[in-house]
Amino acid sequence: MNAIQPILIAEDDDVDIMSIKRAFQQLGVLNELIITGNGEEIFNYLDNPNSQLPCTIILDINMPKMNGHECLKKLTQNFKYKHIPVFILSSSSEKNDVDRSFQRGIAGYILKEVEFDQFMNSIKILTPYWVLQTL
Repeated sequence: MNAIQPILIAEDDDVDIMSIKRAFQQLGVLNELIITGNGEEIFNYLDNPNSQLPCTIILDINMPKMNGHECLKKLTQNFKYKHIPVFILSSSSEKNDVDRSFQRGIAGYILKEVEFDQFMNSIKILTPYWVLQTL
């Protein structure tokens, strides 16, 4: 297994996935990005004995099958996964979504920015959670 833990991402929008991958590449993130389309796929990955536990999980809120809130609830109820830092990356700035997420113990809530430079600045805040290339 790789000594560098992967980053597990649940996002169902292809444009957002491209932005995330581009941002991580530009930041020089060495961690493998595991992209899933919903909360159910997160648990398919996590429950696979051949999968490496991620260093961080990034969740969108609005996803099919199992949304971010449902996934977060299930993550925090499982002793095996509740120590993994979880960040919400969402276009929702509704107080209810933010409050619910923090009540469930997220490490941070990041709004999806329309402008890529603003998005990069938001992602840069999280750099202590993964491995960056040294230049």
